[in-house]
Amino acid sequence: MLSGGSVWGTLLVLSCALKLSLTQDEHMNNALRLMSETPLIDGHNDLPWQLRMKFNNQLNKVDLYTLNSTHTNIPKIREGRLAAQFWAAYVPCDTQYKDAARQTLEQIDVIHRMCMKYPEAFMFATSSKDILDAFSQNRTASLIGVEGGHSLDSSLGSLRTMYHLGVRYLTLTHSCNTPWADNWLVDSGAEPSQHNGLSEFGKQLIFEMNRIGMLIDLAHVSEKVMNQVLELSKAPVIFSHSSAYAVCPHKRNVPDDVLRKVQDNKGIVMVNFYNDYVTCSNTANLSQVADHFDHIKNVAGHSIIGFGGDYDGVGRVPVGLEDVSKYPALVAELLRRGWTDAEVKAALGDNLLRVFREVERVNSLNGTAPDDLPIPYEEVKNDCRTSYGYPVPNPDSAGTILSLSPLALVLTLTLSSLLLPKA
Repeated sequence: MLSGGSVWGTLLVLSCALKLSLTQDEHMNNALRLMSETPLIDGHNDLPWQLRMKFNNQLNKVDLYTLNSTHTNIPKIREGRLAAQFWAAYVPCDTQYKDAARQTLEQIDVIHRMCMKYPEAFMFATSSKDILDAFSQNRTASLIGVEGGHSLDSSLGSLRTMYHLGVRYLTLTHSCNTPWADNWLVDSGAEPSQHNGLSEFGKQLIFEMNRIGMLIDLAHVSEKVMNQVLELSKAPVIFSHSSAYAVCPHKRNVPDDVLRKVQDNKGIVMVNFYNDYVTCSNTANLSQVADHFDHIKNVAGHSIIGFGGDYDGVGRVPVGLEDVSKYPALVAELLRRGWTDAEVKAALGDNLLRVFREVERVNSLNGTAPDDLPIPYEEVKNDCRTSYGYPVPNPDSAGTILSLSPLALVLTLTLSSLLLPKA
């Protein structure tokens, strides 16, 4: 039989547990309410790459309602209240100078076909207005981001063509330098700098992206490139899937001084959920992801924060954020930490919509013609690239013989010696 003190102690514990449960339910209910009023926009998801690796992009072999080997499927999307997603058209760095452009087009194609196969779930989107239209129809707005400048094969024509196909952001590099920009591995010392940030062609590309209205994504670039682009761009920039360097000092994350410049630029940093960028270790939890949200808000304000989960592009995700169905739990955690409704709505989607609208506005004000100055051939010359369209060397110049193959050089010299008059 329990004593009077034991009974009161037990009742106190039960009361505290009930109060905690009610508080948690209140935060979750508020999270779901806010997500019903403002679209959750995520900056980066690699489901299209999983479709390539698992099914070679054969959508007839996959059912996105029952697929369970990925972080992302349609039931999880609906449970997670995911209103808009930038799907990554990603191909690896080892395709650079080979078939990167073809493979990227195939990834763009599979995103289009995914929307066509599941029109009740996905609406293909290319504008800020499209995101809101899809939200009103209870469908997930599906946008395209090309992850890595190597996909362009150093061509402004390729950039514009991808824009016409619906691409709305370009990540300037992946984890490799391009012929015109340095990637984040330069800062880690794993790769040498090739351009001290951006080359002259890289600067051309920034202005052309502003001109056509394409979002500039600085995830994966070196810190020097971050700073150069923030100085050059006439429109706000994004980090589609990066976190706070001060919380986890990984070179893929954003330093505080750059966060402040993003605030001045009126851009956005969309927080990545990859364990290695959350805690700089193999393990992480939902609360530690929220720490990045808090830090960015404290340094540069709530107006630059968004969600950039990187689902299906990473092998380790935090406890509590195991797949795309878990977004409401993170929103509830921010509310538990004292974020206001307005701050949460900004992070959910209002910030990205503001950035997108401003990029569209800068494009609409630009009356200049397309930039058709190609990258200098010597900056991209390799065994897999032809030089059609570039100036042909003068055949009478002394440099012609130097450019001949060894066999041709021998034959030329032999014929020359035979034709020369004998002394």
